[in-house]
Amino acid sequence: MAVDPREKIALFIDGANLYATSKAIGVDIDYRKLLSEFSAKAYLLRANYYTALIEDQEYSSIRPLIDWLDYNGYTVVTKPAKEFTDALGRRKVKGNMDIELCVDALELSPYYDHLILFSGDGDFTALVAALQRKGKRVTVVSTLTTSTPMISDDLRRQADFFLDVVELAKTVGRPQVQRPVEV
Repeated sequence: MAVDPREKIALFIDGANLYATSKAIGVDIDYRKLLSEFSAKAYLLRANYYTALIEDQEYSSIRPLIDWLDYNGYTVVTKPAKEFTDALGRRKVKGNMDIELCVDALELSPYYDHLILFSGDGDFTALVAALQRKGKRVTVVSTLTTSTPMISDDLRRQADFFLDVVELAKTVGRPQVQRPVEV
């Protein structure tokens, strides 16, 4: 990944997408090391983490991570997830943060030179193109190593740079912890 040390960089993390990607490759991301890694490369202006939360749950497994990130250098952006029942009667949860991430990336764009986008979601292709028209460089972080790539081909082609999570995990990853299943 080509980050110029003179650049101001911003990390934008699609939490659900990065979680699915890291799970698929069998690593957990050490978010403290992630901040250190990018802070060492350039001036880290902002690190935003986006995720939807189910509000009516008494305990959410993601809450400890959200709280830790919030107290340790990340700007956490959340919204309530929407619950619905599909046509087959199955309970579904939808929590898309794409619009919030896009709006924030565009609003903050006058202040950074290089956006590091942690997502493989093809919906972000238009955002990447818009930022490039503003003279910004964009690195997309996802993976091609899974049997089904976790990144949209259009997004990867649009980005200035692609960083595979497998490579990044060598410095900021750790083996997944097998947590006991609660009964």
